[in-house]
Amino acid sequence: MAEQQPTQLTAKDILEKDFKSGFRGYDQDDVDKFLDVVIKDYERFENDIEQLRQENTRLRREMDRMSEQQKRQQTRSQTQPGNTNYDILKRLSNLEKHVFGSKLYE
Repeated sequence: MAEQQPTQLTAKDILEKDFKSGFRGYDQDDVDKFLDVVIKDYERFENDIEQLRQENTRLRREMDRMSEQQKRQQTRSQTQPGNTNYDILKRLSNLEKHVFGSKLYE
């Protein structure tokens, strides 16, 4: 997995940024309005990233749990193959009785 680089700014950094004004500088209101939009987007991105991290952690745990279940199930089926075959034959017999009725066994 590629190493993630931390963000350089937080929404608070953007909000509190103070620009120096020059002789013919930018209109302060335009800059503020634009930065407001940037702040909202940045906060949304931070929230999305946090939700994705939580989901990623949850899915990894679930994958580990399912992998562990599969290993246990494989171990059980390898140690008791006769029981599985017996269970299948018993179920098949019950199905035959149900489908064909008792005439099959008379």
